[in-house]
Amino acid sequence: MRIAVIDKDRCQPKKCSMECIKYCPRVRGGVKAIEVPEGEEKPVIAEELCVGCGICVHKCPFKAIHIENLAEELKEDLIHQYGKNGFRLFRLPLPRRGKVVGLLGENGIGKTTCLQILSGKLKPNLGRIEEEPGWEEIIEEWRGTELADFFRKIADGNIRVSYKPQYVDKLSSYKGSVAEFIDEMGVKGRGLEEIMDRKMSEISGGELQKVAITVAMEKEADIYFFDEPSSYLDIKNRLEMAKRIRELAENKMVVVVEHDLAVLDFLADIIHILYGKKGVFGVVAGAKTARHGINLYLSGYLKEENVRFGEEIKFEKHPPRQLEEKEVLVSFKGLKKSYNGFILEVESGEIYRGEVVGVVGPNGIGKTTFVKMLAGVIEPTEGEIDAKVKVSYKPQYIKPVNATVGELFESNKEKFHLLYDKEILNPLGIKDLFDRHLEDLSGGELQTVAIAFCLSMEADIYLIDEPSAYLDAKQRMKVAKTMKRIMEKENKAALVVEHDVYFIDMVSQALMVFSGEPGKRGVARGPFSLREGMNLFLKDLGITFRRDEESNRPRVNKIGSTLDRQQKAIGEYYYEL
Repeated sequence: MRIAVIDKDRCQPKKCSMECIKYCPRVRGGVKAIEVPEGEEKPVIAEELCVGCGICVHKCPFKAIHIENLAEELKEDLIHQYGKNGFRLFRLPLPRRGKVVGLLGENGIGKTTCLQILSGKLKPNLGRIEEEPGWEEIIEEWRGTELADFFRKIADGNIRVSYKPQYVDKLSSYKGSVAEFIDEMGVKGRGLEEIMDRKMSEISGGELQKVAITVAMEKEADIYFFDEPSSYLDIKNRLEMAKRIRELAENKMVVVVEHDLAVLDFLADIIHILYGKKGVFGVVAGAKTARHGINLYLSGYLKEENVRFGEEIKFEKHPPRQLEEKEVLVSFKGLKKSYNGFILEVESGEIYRGEVVGVVGPNGIGKTTFVKMLAGVIEPTEGEIDAKVKVSYKPQYIKPVNATVGELFESNKEKFHLLYDKEILNPLGIKDLFDRHLEDLSGGELQTVAIAFCLSMEADIYLIDEPSAYLDAKQRMKVAKTMKRIMEKENKAALVVEHDVYFIDMVSQALMVFSGEPGKRGVARGPFSLREGMNLFLKDLGITFRRDEESNRPRVNKIGSTLDRQQKAIGEYYYEL
């Protein structure tokens, strides 16, 4: 089966010479395999006439055309198609009462489409775009299966749905207070008492996420959908959120899209991997147990389907931090900063050239204040820093400017180091986005551009605040590799503020630990070796991790389990096998 997909956002017929039509051998032979329909501007590919030569794919100046050959048996599994030459979704996950079903896959591959179909927001068209099928035809398609019963309930309006959307930062546009929003949603807002009087536009991303999750959980429903519930939450809040969702699933159906694999492993009973090609097609693989599904995803190979869908992601056992071989970039002694009723105390430490330092701790604990002191932007109340360093900063919240990606990078070229093109833009796929407007990018694309822009700047230290937000697991791996490579080659240092334990494990050689009371008092310690720092950090949280025997990835122990008690007894909260 051959499918042809045209990215309507990328296709710009007014800026090209219709190379797709001009160079198509079938068109040149008199067959209308590609043409512009009457009254329209953009071309359409007739898939049944296309021979799959791929010439149009390579000739299109905007990389808007994709021709893919798929397994013939998938034809029977087509669930939905977004118009002529549009994205296609094959197969669906099955929600199950009493279980948390997790969806795992790259961005732009159909996870949100799955949620929209299962929640009744989107009616599946089975690929019939000219004459969409009615509910009876859709139900007949799955006759004799559990999905037929499920769609019957959706069609009859007999299933109540609660949906937590992906982009919670959009909630900040609400004009009133948290209490007014909660009241408007018709729920009580348990656990949000401290922020009830504050305006929605003034609360943090983590607080917006808590509001969205609480609203979704408190609605009376039969099935609950959570699209990326961990974004902006710190590690403790992520695991608390996961526990609440698991309790919710005891007698309900729950479906979750999540890229933090430690959280997904802790949260889900069943996992469906989605594979395919971003913006072109997505296939939902069969159900797996959480551990097996995540390990398969990291391997990049589905044995049962015999499908290779990506590179293997590997986790390493970290050797001790070799300090004697490294040069000190900056050292600090007994720093203290007091302002607006907040006090930050930083114990003495040193940051070395060539290493990535992970920064862990709750939000509002002084992590950004610390870096601003290193950069000389603000002066410490007490203590001393032996060198002023130039800092490049990627903030937690990104606001796009009115420009294309290409214009952003071109206008700042003189501020970049020499490796930015080869070592950053190419590996992160930024050049493929050059003709796109920043305001039109998805959350994941905008995050990748912001990280690339920060890493391209000539600086001594790179502060990257929550780089994993809206990135899928594969993108996180690419970003982690790029950061490590740049620090080693440029002999610079990076401080990475992150709440995803997998990302910290992949990217860091050292760890700074922030603790205290958010908004009132912060204490910073380190940098330590990764193992020492994680032990210190997790002890405060009362959480233990083990390493998976098969993939070497970190896994959260169930609190009170035999392994959890054993590790706490010997003080190994981040246990290395």
